[in-house]
Amino acid sequence: MPVSKPTPFTTFQPLTLAVPHRPVNLEIKVSAPVTGRSLPIILLSHGHGETNYLSSMHGYGPLADFYAAHGFVVIQPTHLDSKVLGLREANNPEAPLYWRSRVNDMRYILDHLDKIEKSAPDLRGRLDSKRIAVVGHSLGGTTATMLLGQSVTDPATGPLKLADSRIKAGVAMAPAGNGADLTEPAKAQSPALATMKFDKMTKPALIVYGDDDFNPAFSARKNWRSDAYFQSPGPKSLLTLFGAQHSLGGVSGYDAKETTDENPQRVAVVRAMSWAYLRSQLYPGDRAWPAAVAALNRASQPLGKVESK
Repeated sequence: MPVSKPTPFTTFQPLTLAVPHRPVNLEIKVSAPVTGRSLPIILLSHGHGETNYLSSMHGYGPLADFYAAHGFVVIQPTHLDSKVLGLREANNPEAPLYWRSRVNDMRYILDHLDKIEKSAPDLRGRLDSKRIAVVGHSLGGTTATMLLGQSVTDPATGPLKLADSRIKAGVAMAPAGNGADLTEPAKAQSPALATMKFDKMTKPALIVYGDDDFNPAFSARKNWRSDAYFQSPGPKSLLTLFGAQHSLGGVSGYDAKETTDENPQRVAVVRAMSWAYLRSQLYPGDRAWPAAVAALNRASQPLGKVESK
């Protein structure tokens, strides 16, 4: 896949933010190229997962390292649903998913970019706060779609406005689909997520979907995780990966045991295509995305296909 030449990057962790009324401080990991100024930003949201550390700022190395080596500042929070925090079974109305807290984490990070920039070594004055994207996988993909305009209604308080205008584009990898098609047990566990719709998700987004990503515990529809593309208005693109399951080849970690479809080539396609998409969205006129799509189509045995609207 055609991408820019990788460059060295540094990582600073943990950077701790005290968030009012949050049960624990918000810890983040910041990865950034060692050179360059006016650097675009990716907020990277981890999945829910069953492993201890992949569902935290310590996970998603295949994505975070790649993005940082190719010109992005990557900010990874540890959301409250991370197993490393031990709060999934807490007596908290948001447990175990903490879906609203996840969105609040991202907003808090954006509200305090200046503090983050000053706290991370050698980062002062190097961020471009006008070029911000969100990337997420699984529940992190749903965090991304919420920040991009997906609607959800809190049964107790009514419709929520979760989109953030500071985020210009995003990549949602294996996000949850339409809430109406959740199974009844899943609806009972999280009634708010049963209200999810995509008709107002207007921000540009790339949806990454594995055509073998099917879990009947969530929905009886096999293409449920592609809803964010088919049920939202444009501009959107869909990257369908042939034979990919929920881990999309292993995006959540290097040699992760929970990856059921381990495939380094597939991961390489996911990260290169998502990088190219965000380059072209954040820098109008950049040809990275059309070049990546053309390269995917030229492959003698393509690992996926792209469609756009």
